[in-house]
Amino acid sequence: MIAHLGTTRPDNSPQVNPMWFGWDGELIRFTNTTIRQKFRNVETNPNVSISIVDPDQPYRYLEVRGKVVRIEPDPEGKFFLELAHRYGMDITEPPKDAPHRVVLVVEPTGSSKQ
Repeated sequence: MIAHLGTTRPDNSPQVNPMWFGWDGELIRFTNTTIRQKFRNVETNPNVSISIVDPDQPYRYLEVRGKVVRIEPDPEGKFFLELAHRYGMDITEPPKDAPHRVVLVVEPTGSSKQ
């Protein structure tokens, strides 16, 4: 499943992008880079919204509200490679932007289901 991560731009307009994610039962993690707008958004405002659509029933979804509680450096792209494997990609080398890679760690604060 792909998550749609919503953040708020510095001008208060929304930005939503589909993203790979990991869930450990407590925290949600996303791979990103420090050179993208989404990173600048969460630095300014760590509150996020996440939407995940059930691939078998497209009108069924989960919405999670949360806060980016940590930004962890990932300059070797290890988390990117972990997610690539999870999503069935045959990628064995870190991405070219690996030196700029970070992991956005989100703590859920609320949710709703449809």
